[in-house]
Amino acid sequence: MTTTDIPAARAPGGASPAPRRPRRRRREGAAWVFLSPWVLGASVLTLLPMAVSLYLSFTDYDMFNAPNWVGLRNYTQMFTEDPRYWRSVGATLGYVVIAVPLQLGLALAVALALKSVRRGKGFYRSAFYAPSLLGASMSIALVWRAIFNDGGTVDELLGTGGWVNRPGWALLAVALLTVWQFGSPMVIFLAGLQQIPSELYEAAAVDGASRWRQFLSITLPMLSPVLFFNLVLQTIQAFQVFTPAFAVSAGKGGPADSTLFYTLYLYDRGFVASHMGYASAMAWVLLLAIGAVTVVLFRTSRSWVFYADEEAR
Repeated sequence: MTTTDIPAARAPGGASPAPRRPRRRRREGAAWVFLSPWVLGASVLTLLPMAVSLYLSFTDYDMFNAPNWVGLRNYTQMFTEDPRYWRSVGATLGYVVIAVPLQLGLALAVALALKSVRRGKGFYRSAFYAPSLLGASMSIALVWRAIFNDGGTVDELLGTGGWVNRPGWALLAVALLTVWQFGSPMVIFLAGLQQIPSELYEAAAVDGASRWRQFLSITLPMLSPVLFFNLVLQTIQAFQVFTPAFAVSAGKGGPADSTLFYTLYLYDRGFVASHMGYASAMAWVLLLAIGAVTVVLFRTSRSWVFYADEEAR
């Protein structure tokens, strides 16, 4: 009596089924091994502190005693009983309105100028980008304060007195420090300008369009996604500005709270006055405010941001 081997089941087409699941699990395991440092860092350094901060925002906590649950008292005090809080909101909004458009306008102007440079483009790009690397440091902020202080460079040249000591000019002095750091959006603008087809400008020139008309009808529409990207990034960064205001006002937000930015007042409440619960509530309000502004920017972008692939949809 002979034994007949039963042939193994084959997949359609005659191919033997591959052991996909064990191999897939091995690939997923390797992926998690490589991702584990990032996951661990995000959990320990970001998600866990955010959860703790959210809890502390509902407590009275001075960093020396155990947190005392107070519910929404920090938020109600913030909105109804603290006039300095609203002055910090006003100073921050004024700074954003002044600094962001000026910075983006200067970055775009320099990018347009560099686009036509034939020699030394790498050198000029590096030179204009350098302030973005240096401007956020405390040393540059202190130099900026000396320039705009009484008897400083600006006072000697213009005779207007020290800007950092005048409530009407201190905010502008801090905003100019941010405008000076236009290197990062400038590089992004330059990359976007190089992606615009030169045939569009040639066709517009044949039709008799001026340089200004080419800029309005070709450059801005084609560059609108890059402009929107820079606008979102710089707006978010502007709401979180701290170092220039701290250095220029010696950490006080003066004169007359004209440079009392939101993050500076948050630092004052949390680390100077030891009201960490109140500062945590301020931090969460700032997070929600930045999120709301970002949503508004994305919603309004539908009416002015042009994407090249929209015609094919």
